[in-house]
Amino acid sequence: MRDTPLVCASFMLKLEDVVRDNLVKIHSRWPGRDRRYRQLFDNGFAEHEQLPHEIPIKFIERETSRGTYVVQQLHGVYIGDRLTDNINEPDDYRFHDVFHLAYAAHLGWSPVIRALLKVKRKSNPKIDENEDGARAMIIEEGIATWIFNHAKKRAFYEDVSVGKLDYGLLKQIHSMVSGYEVDSCPLWQWEQAILDGFRVFRELRKPEHRGGTVIVNMTNHTLTFKPPSRVAL
Repeated sequence: MRDTPLVCASFMLKLEDVVRDNLVKIHSRWPGRDRRYRQLFDNGFAEHEQLPHEIPIKFIERETSRGTYVVQQLHGVYIGDRLTDNINEPDDYRFHDVFHLAYAAHLGWSPVIRALLKVKRKSNPKIDENEDGARAMIIEEGIATWIFNHAKKRAFYEDVSVGKLDYGLLKQIHSMVSGYEVDSCPLWQWEQAILDGFRVFRELRKPEHRGGTVIVNMTNHTLTFKPPSRVAL
């Protein structure tokens, strides 16, 4: 720290600017008790262009002669495509849509879920094309896959507590969403979304569950898991 003024002078930087930027970074990662969520990105849009404030998605695993897959239901209606692991060694990636639900709950952001539920913000062509479009969805899917591969080598973050997730991982994610609305979300919100998503993912993949219902509450920023009900024979 004693060398900081000298380093700043060497690179023609203002010391107060460096200190301020560092404080912003620290608060973004470790906010202490000041954990205030920003307002939802679709506030002010018509209801049919908003992510529902409660989203109960039922994950159902099925087996066929060709393999195992997962389908999803919303209020009894099937949505999306059949999902498989898409890898030689099964790893339950078929349940990965839970991560998109976690992004919706804790970031108020998920172009993937927005497209799935058909609530794109079409009244604003620029937002519809850029924030809710194909590129944003590809970025979100890429983030989910990249984090999944990182987590798979670490017991799906079972022993990672809040404030302990790899800082480098969070910084890389932040750089991947640069230029998009979610860029305004601090790193602690990303950490909350990631850890909560994997908490529920671990429930979905348990042998005694192999599915269940995941409930997003956008108002309270929560992700709740309900085990599947088994019909007694």
